[in-house]
Amino acid sequence: MGVSGCGKTEVGRAVAQQWGADFQDADNWHTAEAVAKMAAGHALTDEDRGPWLERLRQKVIAATPAKGKTVLACSALRRRYREALRNGQDGVQFIFLEGTLDLIASRMAARKGHFMPTTLLDSQFAALEAPGPDEAISISIDQPLAGVVADVLDVVVRG
Repeated sequence: MGVSGCGKTEVGRAVAQQWGADFQDADNWHTAEAVAKMAAGHALTDEDRGPWLERLRQKVIAATPAKGKTVLACSALRRRYREALRNGQDGVQFIFLEGTLDLIASRMAARKGHFMPTTLLDSQFAALEAPGPDEAISISIDQPLAGVVADVLDVVVRG
């Protein structure tokens, strides 16, 4: 979890591959209308996110026991979003990919083909309710990808 551009997809794919888990990107579960709204530079509202979070909870998280293990790359910016995703599901662990505005802005500026414009990064940080240790494990993204993946795997696999 974390703001757009923190590396959720790249880290999530690598962790899933090394851990032998299914990978899902929450961006793929947005409606076409939500993607168009963000692409036009408008932040999603709680009303936009509610049905999306419910789809993720039902179709990805609740379905995971049948599939084994799943890594879900999802912003989950607010505590209530994380609570909606967890919703009584045992074994749901949040990893917060934490970085500074400047670091993430530079990474967003370098990426190609993503619908989320860098102009929405400020709104992502404004919406972010950084999780405490009771909700998530924080991993610094101010290191090479291999280091972030190793840190995540240390938490997820080794406890």
